[in-house]
Amino acid sequence: MLSQRFGARISLRMRVALLAAIMVGLSTAGVSAAAFWIVRHSLFSDLDDQLYQRAAVVVASGVAEEPQNLPAAALYGSDIRVELVDGQGGGFQIKNAPTPPVGEPELAVAAGKKDSSLRTVHDQRVLAVPAGGEGLALVLAQPMDPVRHTLAKLGVVLALVGGAGVVLAALAGATVAGAGLRPVQRLTAATERVARTGDLRPIPVSGSDELARLTHSFNVMLAAVAAAQEQQRRLVADAGHELRTPLTSLRTNMELLIAASKPGAGALSEADRREIFDDVRGQIQELSTLVGDLVELAREDAPGAVHEAVDLVEVVERALQRARRRAGEVQFEEHLMPWVLNGDATALERAVLNLLDNAVKWSPPGGVVRVGLHALGDGTAMLEVADAGPGIADEDLPRVFDRFYRATEDRGRPGSGLGLAIVKQVAERHGGAVRAGRGADGGALLAVRLPGAPELAHT
Repeated sequence: MLSQRFGARISLRMRVALLAAIMVGLSTAGVSAAAFWIVRHSLFSDLDDQLYQRAAVVVASGVAEEPQNLPAAALYGSDIRVELVDGQGGGFQIKNAPTPPVGEPELAVAAGKKDSSLRTVHDQRVLAVPAGGEGLALVLAQPMDPVRHTLAKLGVVLALVGGAGVVLAALAGATVAGAGLRPVQRLTAATERVARTGDLRPIPVSGSDELARLTHSFNVMLAAVAAAQEQQRRLVADAGHELRTPLTSLRTNMELLIAASKPGAGALSEADRREIFDDVRGQIQELSTLVGDLVELAREDAPGAVHEAVDLVEVVERALQRARRRAGEVQFEEHLMPWVLNGDATALERAVLNLLDNAVKWSPPGGVVRVGLHALGDGTAMLEVADAGPGIADEDLPRVFDRFYRATEDRGRPGSGLGLAIVKQVAERHGGAVRAGRGADGGALLAVRLPGAPELAHT
């Protein structure tokens, strides 16, 4: 737990520097250990080779027949200790000179039991070889202090070099991490700025590496958030504008009814009272429709994909039954081909009903609304609703599916301005699209394109 808290307080730049230092330290330690072992092995090998060479020279000088040559042989190295020993431990040594250590291995060589002996005794390298005479062995010993001193110096040098390498690696790691994490720092500053001020301006992008792509992705996210905020702001503003008219009318009518009910006020005629009540009822109905449409559009938990098989012909027929009950003298003609898709039957019926209600609103009494559903041959089908009205102006065609948008001639008609926006939302939720145009009779033609397959393919 303590190590986790400590690690959480260390910055990423420091972690990179520490990681670089640790890796270089481990590498340096491994290289230094290998170098130290190789040099140590080389120095001891050279020392042993020198002892063997000097022993060979002394033996070749005939020291077994003339032991008096032993002092001269020892002059090959002032730090070498020399002695001739026999199998009982006796022998010839240099007067007033230190003698080499003699033990069982050296006596075994003198007795002819071993060809040679090489060992380390009391920090001396001791070599014993046959002296050339029977029952004698030449023993040479050389102190290892020079070798130890050399190895100690080498250890200090390797430690200093390794330490300097670790420090330089830490500095280099911190520098590289600082340069590499600069875009991350900009991202951090941007997120803090967004959280503090709500400013969604994009971050400058430089380069084409992974961090640049991360910055670009963050800018895309900021743009999406900004678009969502703007859309929400427009929805609230448009909803407020649309709600203001019926609320103002309701307030005026209610104030009129309250004023008429006060003592001494003139009584309203039955016709005026009925007109006011009809107006209030109509405004309440308009408010209910508007609120319902707003809830449908703003519903955040709407599923992005559903997996229920929906017969689109049945959906259209149910919507036609509902539309006929409130269509008055407007007639419907339908030509429907079988089509099945995966989707939300309730949402699809709401969208189709909105198309039909819009067509009824624009069609004159006795007019005919034509409804068609046919496959396009590319895995999609087109649902078309054509009314008998005056049609849509060219400048209004691109915006008829926008929220709260109304053409100039539509200002006085009832409606929330959200019906066709709901159609577009439902179509896009099901992987489809919408379009607006002119029908063959000159009226408006609103179409929804949906993916799926003919019903026969699913039977």
